Amino acid sequence: MGTDGLRNLPPVHAVIQELSGHPPSILRDAARETVEKARQSILDGSPCPTLRELAQAALQRAGNMAASSMATVVNATGVILHTGLGRACLPPLAVENIRRVATGYAVLQWDRQAGVRGHRDGHVENLLTRITGAQAATVANNNAGATMLVLSALARGREVIVSRGQLVEIGGAFRIPEVMKQSGCVMVEVGCTNRTHLRDYESALSENTGAILRVHPSNYRVRGFTGEVSLGDLVALGRRAGVPVIDDLGAGSLVPLDKFGLPPEPTVQQSVQEGASVITCSGDKLIGGPQAGILLGEKRFIDIIRKHPLARALRVCKLTLAGLEASLSLFLEDESYLALHHPVYGMFSEKPQSIRLRAEAVLSTISVPSGCEAFVEEMGSFVGSGALPDTAIPSAGISITCPSPDGLAHALRSGNPAVAVRVEEDSVKLDLRTVQPGEDEILGIRLSSELERLWG
Repeated sequence: MGTDGLRNLPPVHAVIQELSGHPPSILRDAARETVEKARQSILDGSPCPTLRELAQAALQRAGNMAASSMATVVNATGVILHTGLGRACLPPLAVENIRRVATGYAVLQWDRQAGVRGHRDGHVENLLTRITGAQAATVANNNAGATMLVLSALARGREVIVSRGQLVEIGGAFRIPEVMKQSGCVMVEVGCTNRTHLRDYESALSENTGAILRVHPSNYRVRGFTGEVSLGDLVALGRRAGVPVIDDLGAGSLVPLDKFGLPPEPTVQQSVQEGASVITCSGDKLIGGPQAGILLGEKRFIDIIRKHPLARALRVCKLTLAGLEASLSLFLEDESYLALHHPVYGMFSEKPQSIRLRAEAVLSTISVPSGCEAFVEEMGSFVGSGALPDTAIPSAGISITCPSPDGLAHALRSGNPAVAVRVEEDSVKLDLRTVQPGEDEILGIRLSSELERLWG
């Protein structure tokens, strides 16, 4: 039977002729793989498929092959800046700016008045200096890159003083000591894990001191018998010693977070006002733009940084600048405008009662099988990406108890669209604070489908 079936198996070229709708290379590969799979099935005793059946299977395979690996995700984890899911949802203005720049040519670094090469920093420098009061600004690919760039440009081969309590590990096992080592400077640790005094910095100063580094510990907290030197005191010390003070703010807030009901974080404006020589922060965390590292501060230091060879290696493209420019422009407005037009600040601002009503509406559309239970409950959302790690934002969502919470979570994240959830207390938790506008209905459909498939 296997031999007879193989004789009747349509050839690859015949299957390809029945296909369309995808690039030729994908159609060829899909047809070959489909015919090969059919050949193995025939040898195992299965009947020979028709040309129509092969073409349908090949077309489905081609669709899977052509689909982007960066699939859309409904984020029901409650983590607003979820690193694994791409951190910030960009403002619509930024999305449109990126689309416009991506579909054609744009003035990236071209001086239209003089007709000569210009500077790409200008697209965001004016905004950053206007918002923060800094003298100058430039951009790198991310904040780790920005930190390495400023250290390499200002202190390569020289000592950089840093508190032991600030030697943080960034996500993905990247650590401040390793970043400093790669920059070519010599790290000088002062103080203890929980307490560092101004005299510790003063004792560490030497003729070979290139900079003083302050790192904001945004992704952890040390409580109890603790103490750190204020930025103002470090700046005063740096000025007396003729040493620049670098302030690595990490998440980089441009607006007081307490206006959104969150604990305060140091803002970039405060660092500028206190006199930090150079400030670095992320563009994709509390600023909520595309991935970028922002460097701003005194013009004399920013000019040195711009000319450093590493600046070119870490520079950003036109799409990043377009998204960052539009995202930054929102911070020229007040908090109410920001909440309406920036998804991150809209999620910060939404009231728990509003989220509860949305959760109840989604729950009303779900068919819950016997042996499972679903109900609305209070939850805690989180900022994410290392910002305010121990602060839960009051929220609400749907809790589902079922025979296999891990199985339901796997099914939700494996489907289309993928749904990311939390599994806690033997239940699947879906926090609606991070579910975007227009996704509530999709979430209900996906939940009903997977519950029915698994236990209906």
